[in-house]
Amino acid sequence: MDVLKKSKWIWALCPKTEDQYTEYVEILGHVDEKACLNISSDTDYTVFINDTFVASNQYGDYEHYKIYDSIDITYFLTKKENKLKIIAYHCGVNTQRYRKAEAGLIYEVVSGEKIIAYSSESTLSRLSPTYVSGNKRFVSTQLGFTFSYDATKEQENNYFPSICVDKTVKFYKRPIKKLKVFDRCNVESITKADEKTYLIDLGKEVVGLATLDIISSGEQKIKVAYGESLDNGRVRDRIHDRSFFFEYVAKDGRNLFTDYMLRLSCRYLEITAEKSIKINYVGLLPQAYEVEEKKAEIISDLDKQIYDICVNTLRLCMMEHYVDTPWREQCLYAFDSRNQMLCGYYTFCDGNKDYARASLKLICEDTRKDGLLSICYPCGTELAIPSFSLYYLIAMREYCDYTGDISLVKEYKCKMERILDEFIKNSDGGLIKKFPSELTWNFYDWSEYLEGALYKKEEHVADLIINCLFVMALDAYEIMCKKADEEYKYVGLAESLRSLVKEEFTDDGGVMTLHKGRKEYTELGNALAVLCGAVTGESAALLCDKIINGEFTPSSLSMNIWKYEALISVNGEKYKEFILDEIRANYKKMLDAGSTTVWETLEGSAAFGNAGSLCHGWSAVPVYVFHKLGVAK
Repeated sequence: MDVLKKSKWIWALCPKTEDQYTEYVEILGHVDEKACLNISSDTDYTVFINDTFVASNQYGDYEHYKIYDSIDITYFLTKKENKLKIIAYHCGVNTQRYRKAEAGLIYEVVSGEKIIAYSSESTLSRLSPTYVSGNKRFVSTQLGFTFSYDATKEQENNYFPSICVDKTVKFYKRPIKKLKVFDRCNVESITKADEKTYLIDLGKEVVGLATLDIISSGEQKIKVAYGESLDNGRVRDRIHDRSFFFEYVAKDGRNLFTDYMLRLSCRYLEITAEKSIKINYVGLLPQAYEVEEKKAEIISDLDKQIYDICVNTLRLCMMEHYVDTPWREQCLYAFDSRNQMLCGYYTFCDGNKDYARASLKLICEDTRKDGLLSICYPCGTELAIPSFSLYYLIAMREYCDYTGDISLVKEYKCKMERILDEFIKNSDGGLIKKFPSELTWNFYDWSEYLEGALYKKEEHVADLIINCLFVMALDAYEIMCKKADEEYKYVGLAESLRSLVKEEFTDDGGVMTLHKGRKEYTELGNALAVLCGAVTGESAALLCDKIINGEFTPSSLSMNIWKYEALISVNGEKYKEFILDEIRANYKKMLDAGSTTVWETLEGSAAFGNAGSLCHGWSAVPVYVFHKLGVAK
């Protein structure tokens, strides 16, 4: 049976706005057989049957790669009439995890070989009376909007026929299983900050859905803030232009509420009321992508603790796709996900193959106008980080190496060549240059010399790191072509560029500088010079010795993986204790602070003007290194 062929894209009969919530209802008759709901939306949805939650969360996608969910609803159906209710949300504003498209909902209910319900003009719908539409308050420009909900306006009437929406899409079934929603997480403590403010400590970082069970002494507005850390004993509900809170208008008496669309990530919640309230529960329903972890034998207690918080972070940073930080952005980045995939191949059963493949495919479906990849996927902004396009080819090669699956190479060969060709176009005298556009962020690391200039033009000159990464991407692509028995059209280019890199960027004393003629010596640049083969033998050993002696600008937690790879490639036995000692010192700082996850940078929450993430997938590097060095077996 063709999926959703009879159904129509619909929306409620109301003026369309950005940040809009609509509701749809349909009565299903008695169903004797197994029943399935096929559904897709722009931007998100929540499904209820007989007022019981069934499923939520649209897979991030594009109009040309539109994902539908197929949900078994048999368990929720009774032998009498059944009410299907759907809340559909439309963001309508480009973010780094959503590309703006026409608002719409499409669904069908299939039982056996029959379609017993489907979306059409006859579907009853309305603008949501409870969710506030058009509020447009950003959590962050990466993540999108927070929400406001008014429980005093809950009602069952005022539904009208829907309107059809003109949307042309190509449907694909969700490539991975849906996340599982668990029972309420434990609350470690609830303390009163003042007469009308309560602080809830969950005891650890939790990713999930906000849920309230409170008794209110009258109608009142309540603010619920959330965060990973405290500032003078309080949750920071606003950090710069970010808003880490939602608003809830309580009705008199008991209020039971769960928002099933916006995932929160936090350890602390702070609830501020206008009048007195009694809290039965305020917390999260944990939501996770279920994976089976491989058992790892680790002798040292400290190493085991470090490994465990890294694995916990990897788990929390898996949603519909890999995310960088579930608290602040929830975005799929090519470099961040590369680190997460690499660690996952060692951590999870079957190397987490299906999940890694789905994220790599979603990245490949990006359709930026030039040959570069967008900064995130799916993405509505024009910004790109050129180096991340090269990391993507490296991630694709690693996926082939660890899983043996060459299907993505064959499917997206032209895509990868377009990326490489874009860099070749941006070369001079054989060397790759930094991209000069305001929409290309030449970011390499959160360290001196390497942060790049966001939304500013930079010098159109060659530098060490982009050239080393380009060589590594060429090597990765050549290996993939051999595995897939495909033509490799860049024969000799990597070898030529290795010689140019050594000639252009070798400074006095045999070290590598970021720009020719400048004294800009970084761990990342020198490590990549070794890994790309531009520096070999005794010269490579010299650079490694200088790295461990602290003679270069240090790399950050996520980019340390390249430093460790370089040291291991030159003499793993010699540098093993240095690597382990550095990891233990860095990650013990997090453990000593009581963290159950690993941080974005060593500054913790104080980084980036007090917006540093305390749960960041790209920093789970010790998982991979421990396996490489035999610490984890």
